[in-house]
Amino acid sequence: MTASSKSAFAAALCAATFSQLGQAQVAPPSILEVDVENYVRYQEDTTDLSKFATDPNLTTSTPPRNFGFNVSVGDIVAVNGQPAKGTFVRNARPVTLVTAPNPGQGIADATRNGVATDTFEILTSDGTHAIGTIVSFGLAAGSAPPGAPLSITQGNFAIIGGTGAFLGARGAWGQAVTPQSVAERPASITEDPVNRRRNGGGRVRFVLQVIPMSVPQIVTTSSGLGVFHGDLTPVTSAKPAKSGEMLITMVTGLGPTRPGVDPGQPFPAYPANPLQVVNSPVEVKVNGQSASAFNAIGWPGLVDTYRLDFRVPDGLASGVAGIQLSAAWIVGPVVNIPIQ
Repeated sequence: MTASSKSAFAAALCAATFSQLGQAQVAPPSILEVDVENYVRYQEDTTDLSKFATDPNLTTSTPPRNFGFNVSVGDIVAVNGQPAKGTFVRNARPVTLVTAPNPGQGIADATRNGVATDTFEILTSDGTHAIGTIVSFGLAAGSAPPGAPLSITQGNFAIIGGTGAFLGARGAWGQAVTPQSVAERPASITEDPVNRRRNGGGRVRFVLQVIPMSVPQIVTTSSGLGVFHGDLTPVTSAKPAKSGEMLITMVTGLGPTRPGVDPGQPFPAYPANPLQVVNSPVEVKVNGQSASAFNAIGWPGLVDTYRLDFRVPDGLASGVAGIQLSAAWIVGPVVNIPIQ
């Protein structure tokens, strides 16, 4: 951005004043399909701590006994089919629960094979920064709970919180079986995890039903819906948007920014301070069609309010177009604007 364009951009950001922002309807839970590769379970098969993570060779472990401890690690490689990076970590104990147990197994009314605490730490596709973390606790294997997405075939885990883009998230998740699924590789806890990717492991898909603390949505201003032409005049039926036009939206719920501000504080003035760039991947869809998004930044002087520009796709028919935003794969509600 040149100095002159930065000045014009700053002026555009501050050119209009807005009343108290109104909120749109709350969107339903978002589904995150998280693909994990190089998935290895390190079984605690020795009590000699000096041997942990020391063997450079590919190892195998004896079948775990009930109540034994293990830790699993895998690489997050995609979310909803979009490239991503990150790490999945599980701390677990086998708790073999069946209705008709053999010696050493636990008797119970439901079938499960373990209890686990799990962490999904999701990074951008280039690995340059974290998007957020989702933490869960629950029971492995067995049937999916009532109301779970139909793609979940096993597991009963509650999402108990998150950080970053997933701050305050709740929900549930389980495992899906796909044609590409490969069971996690069992290894001894003596195996050096520095070689995990070289030695390889399983390939699984976890399906997360995430109920976020907030969702990305276009706000309502004193002029109506917060969608504006390039001159910051509102898009209305008297002055509709056009195919191919660049629009400016005022939105909430896009999450943390870089370099960031303290929670509850307004975004600082520009150009005295750097623009606060939204940390999460952001997507705009118009009538279900992906639109090019630009300038996802914090709106100077406002709290949890952002500027997001996007180009209306070419070829839209005149009438009404539905706009839907997502940030960190968390989907907001659809709002309608007039199109000419």
